[in-house]
Amino acid sequence: MVLRLKDFIKKIRACKTAAEERALIARESASIRTALKDSVSSSHRHHHVAKLLYMYMLGYPAHFGQMECVKLVASSRFADKRLGYLGIMLLLDEHSETLTLVTNSLKNDLNHPNMYVVGMALVTLANVASEAMARDLAPEVEKLLGSSNSLIRKKAALCAVRILKRASDLHDIFMPRARSLLSERNHGALLAGLSLLELLCAQQPATLNEFRKAVPSLVKALKQLITTGYSPEHDVSGITDPFLQVKLLRVLRMLGAGDATATEAMADVLAQVATTMGGSKNVGNAVLYETVRTVLAIDADSTLRVLAINILGRFLAHKDNNVRYAALTTLLATVQVDGNAVLRHRTTVLECLRDPDVSIRRRALELASALTVASNVRVMVRELLAFLDDADADLRPTVVAHICTAADKYAPNQRWHLDTLVRVMKVAGAHVRDETVAQFVRLVTNAPELQAYVVRKLYALLKTDHSQAGLVRAGIWVIGEYGDLLVQPGAAPAPDDAEDDDNGTTDALRSVALDEDGPNEAEVVALLERVLSAANSTVVTQLAITALMKLAARFHEPAVVQAIQSLLARYQTSMVLELQQRSVEYLHMLELDPELRRGLWECMPVMDLAPGEKGKYAGGGNARAVGPVVAAAPANAPSDPMSLLMDLAMPTDTTSVAPTSGDLPLLESLGTSTAPAPRTTSGAPVVADLMADLLAMSGAAPAAEPKMGAAKAAVDPLDLLMGGPVPAIPPMPTGGSAPSPASASPAPPAATLPALFGDLAHTVMAPAVRARVAAHRPPWSPPRHPPARRSADTTCRTSRTSRHTCSCT
Repeated sequence: MVLRLKDFIKKIRACKTAAEERALIARESASIRTALKDSVSSSHRHHHVAKLLYMYMLGYPAHFGQMECVKLVASSRFADKRLGYLGIMLLLDEHSETLTLVTNSLKNDLNHPNMYVVGMALVTLANVASEAMARDLAPEVEKLLGSSNSLIRKKAALCAVRILKRASDLHDIFMPRARSLLSERNHGALLAGLSLLELLCAQQPATLNEFRKAVPSLVKALKQLITTGYSPEHDVSGITDPFLQVKLLRVLRMLGAGDATATEAMADVLAQVATTMGGSKNVGNAVLYETVRTVLAIDADSTLRVLAINILGRFLAHKDNNVRYAALTTLLATVQVDGNAVLRHRTTVLECLRDPDVSIRRRALELASALTVASNVRVMVRELLAFLDDADADLRPTVVAHICTAADKYAPNQRWHLDTLVRVMKVAGAHVRDETVAQFVRLVTNAPELQAYVVRKLYALLKTDHSQAGLVRAGIWVIGEYGDLLVQPGAAPAPDDAEDDDNGTTDALRSVALDEDGPNEAEVVALLERVLSAANSTVVTQLAITALMKLAARFHEPAVVQAIQSLLARYQTSMVLELQQRSVEYLHMLELDPELRRGLWECMPVMDLAPGEKGKYAGGGNARAVGPVVAAAPANAPSDPMSLLMDLAMPTDTTSVAPTSGDLPLLESLGTSTAPAPRTTSGAPVVADLMADLLAMSGAAPAAEPKMGAAKAAVDPLDLLMGGPVPAIPPMPTGGSAPSPASASPAPPAATLPALFGDLAHTVMAPAVRARVAAHRPPWSPPRHPPARRSADTTCRTSRTSRHTCSCT
């Protein structure tokens, strides 16, 4: 006895466990397989396929019933055809080989006199048609588009959409029929015809001009929908057929884009829809949203655009999150077209930043960033900074990027720009990119009048919190570079209250007091010691020990220099090679003459700003000066520390030296580069004579420049650094006058120079400086230390203190 579908469903629902259900399905599947192998009657086949389809909907395999569905489709009974077409749509897809057996049955049923059989064939073809089947049956579908039955025309139009998606080159077949569907009075047939027209225009843009002739009829249909009375058949929440209205608006948007005639024809009806459509329910909001999109897509006049943007402004205050999100997305796409109209809703957009929904906050953040211009940058950045305080961790990097971008583009002055970046690093320093820190450094070097203020501000912030990585890196660099300004009494400018109240950033920093007298040298070193103790990054440690070395060259208290030396000595045995190397080199620098050390650690040159940053502030402030400018530098002074080291002993030079970005290890860590102005000299005396200072051990003043010019011109400073021969340098007489060439004393033995410079050549210089010196090294090797400088039981000082192999052995 064949188990009927109703009884089978009862047994399935009676199963108490999944295992019991699986066992029942397995038994029934085996029974159906056995029955289908034998010749069964049409009624029994119907029951078996029905049970197989129910199993398939429960998630169990039923592929062995595909051929039975094909047999049911070939049956003459309507019930069998209906079940067979249902099984084909469920069990087969366009890639199934069995589908080719259904093509003939579909062709026969498309020409069937029964409209319901034709309808089932069209629905099946629209769901599972492959490319080959679409090409074979396209003529029958095109013929059905002209049927007298509106139901057949609607289903044929939808089937034509499927055929065109599979074979887009068949559009010529359906073009005439598609134009005739635009005059349909039946809503279903018109809706399907509009879908076909939309696909034809998307696949073949050349057909737009042909369909634009139908714009008046489409406008008329839309006007009838919004002016007609209550129609129970099409009414949805008090609005007549909103689905058809939305589809009409989409097609009008496609036809009106780029065409002034079509835009003028539809402008009145669009204004009518925008003003009469209610927005209290979601159905009305859908129609209004499509109206707004249509107005913004066509070349409408400014009045209609403002009306559309005001509708989006009302959507921003809606209680539905989906409506607000759609409004924010549309406004974001409209900013580039009509930004002034969108700016009127700036307050509402900023309120969306506090929305509980994270997707709305994220979209509102993008829109607020797009609305930021030079006229409102202070207000917008203030709101973004307030949002940054409470922003989620995953959203903070995006907020930081938007704030920094707005500050870079529209900063009114350097003070506001620097304060904004400081505030960002204070609140979300862990999310600040390295490029932002490097840009902050460039801005500080280009603002000499603000350097004292910035170093005081960063020092005060680091005293209270050094957990933000970006703030720590920027603060260490600034303190190390401008530490002398930090300890000078009264060096920081008084805050501009008017500016602070208006810029929206320094008000949050007011709690950090700036001491007019400034800290003393010991307090600055103590702060860097605390930063070193809490450092969890090698980069921060490298910056900190480099800053300590800079301070050692700028501070004068012996106890402070001794404390710095103790801090640097901690890293002589560090497992990090870079830290160990820097520590050893810096400790050797501390043993040098203070003047030489000060020359090696001269203030950084002004870094070049990006092309968009040069001269963008109304107040200027981009004067190029080296470090904290106290007095004007000579015109021919070298512009970088390497040039000072290489050229102090030379009287004149007519070449230009452009240092590389690797001259200082700090810049390697920060990822920035320096590009100082080309150094040109024209015969004026240099600032100092380094070699004369080192060799005049008796303290006598150096010879007058005109007398020494010829001798110094023959001196190669690299030869001196590498231990080369030294020319005769006449000593100064007691009276201070320049000696004559005849009375010049003989040169000191060359063996004394390696004693002065041997360690310097190996360990004093930073890696980038050593590489540059090695590039200029003469072809001969440095001479070895003479035996007179060593004892039998004494190890070389260089090999004892550095990882480099000394050349004296």
